[in-house]
Amino acid sequence: MTSVNSDYAAAGASTTSSAKSTTAVNSSTNLGKDEFLKILMTQVQNQDPLNPVDDKEFISQMATFSSLEQMMNMNTTMTKFVENQDPFTMYVNWIGKNVTFSDSDGKDQTSPVNSVKHSNGNYVLVLENGKEVSPWNVTAVSETSK
Repeated sequence: MTSVNSDYAAAGASTTSSAKSTTAVNSSTNLGKDEFLKILMTQVQNQDPLNPVDDKEFISQMATFSSLEQMMNMNTTMTKFVENQDPFTMYVNWIGKNVTFSDSDGKDQTSPVNSVKHSNGNYVLVLENGKEVSPWNVTAVSETSK
């Protein structure tokens, strides 16, 4: 019986060392929830039946997985939120600042922004001289010297 246990312990040690080397190779890449579950299931399948994983350790690993899944869901939600942001708030922050833009002749012009308005589904910057400029034509935004 002792030889069976020592043989199993040796096999378990080689499984553990190969799992560690695989982890070391993959440590530079990001692990997703599918990879985490595969690792967890492999650990459970290859555990020593005479010395199974401690239930507290298993619960800790499941809590880690749950946290990972929640963070991934939060990331997805934040990505959608950022994609749906209206650029109006950014353009409003340009009020009172100088914008540099290319005019119809291709020359760079600089003027302070007085206001922002929404016209025909697009935003335009209303400059100090009354001229309207598309934010897409702006090449720089800077503080005024006033």
